[in-house]
Amino acid sequence: MIRNVVIVGGGTAGWMTASYLKAAFADRIDVTLIESAQVSRIGVGEATFSTLRHFFDYLGLDEADWLPRCAGGYKLGIRFENWNRPGEHFYHPFERLRMVDGFSLADWWLALGDRSRPFDEACFLTRALCEAKRSPRMRDGSLFTAGLDGRLGRSTLDEQRAQFPYAYHFDADEVARYLAEYATARGVRHVVDNVAHVARDERGWIGHVVTDGHGTIDGDLFVDCTGFRGLLINQTLGTPFESFQDVLPNNRAVAVRVPREDATEMSPYTTATAMSAGWMWTIPLFRRNGNGYVYSDEFISPEEAEKELRAAVAPGRDDVPANHIRMRIGRNRESWVHNCVAIGLSSAFVEPLESTGIFFIQHGIEQLVRYFPDERWDPVQIAAYNDRVGRAVDGVKEFLVLHYRAAQREDTPYWKEAKRRRLPDGLAERMELAGSRLLDEETIYPYYHGFESYSWNAMNLGLGHVPTAPAPALRHLDPARAHAEFARLRAEGEALVAALPSCYEYLAGLND
Repeated sequence: MIRNVVIVGGGTAGWMTASYLKAAFADRIDVTLIESAQVSRIGVGEATFSTLRHFFDYLGLDEADWLPRCAGGYKLGIRFENWNRPGEHFYHPFERLRMVDGFSLADWWLALGDRSRPFDEACFLTRALCEAKRSPRMRDGSLFTAGLDGRLGRSTLDEQRAQFPYAYHFDADEVARYLAEYATARGVRHVVDNVAHVARDERGWIGHVVTDGHGTIDGDLFVDCTGFRGLLINQTLGTPFESFQDVLPNNRAVAVRVPREDATEMSPYTTATAMSAGWMWTIPLFRRNGNGYVYSDEFISPEEAEKELRAAVAPGRDDVPANHIRMRIGRNRESWVHNCVAIGLSSAFVEPLESTGIFFIQHGIEQLVRYFPDERWDPVQIAAYNDRVGRAVDGVKEFLVLHYRAAQREDTPYWKEAKRRRLPDGLAERMELAGSRLLDEETIYPYYHGFESYSWNAMNLGLGHVPTAPAPALRHLDPARAHAEFARLRAEGEALVAALPSCYEYLAGLND
């Protein structure tokens, strides 16, 4: 029986893993987390997926308690700025497309030919709420889509049936601290020390780790949460890392934390702004913004990138420190090797364009619970884990490459190269198909990766990769019900904008 789990590394990945394992297995396993006081945290994972509510509900944590502790805010979607032309923007929301007579509103938008309103404005509620900077919750705490509210209990990503309308922004360091309190209160042993040596047994598996101050720490299962170093999975076990830089060349980032001049101007969305050699994120937290520039050092130097970032978000603020980050883009060939499982950056990372870093952590932890081993270390179970984790990462890789290939921008060497770079297997066929008709669940990347067909279509249409003609069947259908649904959606948006408090106003109430 596997009882003793040792997690090497803290941060978001380590403490999410420790908390979840304790919530799942309670005292039936022992969990030790070792983290060095000297290791700095990356801190770019401050925007999330809407599926993260499954994680917090599984732990029994209430949003009203943990969100204020973590400088948290709401995220209704991602606003993409300047990806086609300067001054243009569109939203990728957490909102499925409505259906009329078996066709989505996106199909009807193409068929009816009224382009006076942008696709995302005509087909989603989210744009209206984002433009007005509205909270997704009413002043009494109720969700604007009441039917989707309520606790999920011990549910997982596999059980998500409806699209929840928001995710979170938060300070990842504060989330780690909050979860550390949760986990240690439930029996997780917290060791603050440096790992000096990782010992392998006669099989070549990890036998124990040796720390500077606490000596030898034994375990049955070891979880590597050491970030890009991959101390256990790569440095000790020699697991090959497969780079994605041939299709996703962004390999560096520079980040700054900028106080908002008007603290009440708080947007309920992440902004991804196209830059000369990459893109810039803006993540509004309760009292400040997080900003960063993700770029390829083939096209711009770190010094030039920092200068461009400062000019955009912190002109004249030389007192605001910049954090330069080298990113390892890709995934391990296997994230579970022998008795070691890599979670977080040590497992895989793609640039944070769609806020997938914490999603990968959550998905990896859930799969670990699903395939938790016994003393047989069943290779079939381990292979199933590796397949699920690897396919999810590969699907996100395809989805991100689509962003660059479909974007209309071609004004710099970086953006010109984005149109010439090779496509991952399968994506070329999908993009060719998207030039003829909208994608569906049968034609997007076929394995679970966190994105549904509406996301693929929202990005294609927002980026200007539009089918050459609408579905021919719509010529034979009466469009009256579609017109009525477009009008209904617009009226709902106007009513919600009038009824909902601002994002800042609602969160200020939580923070009192």
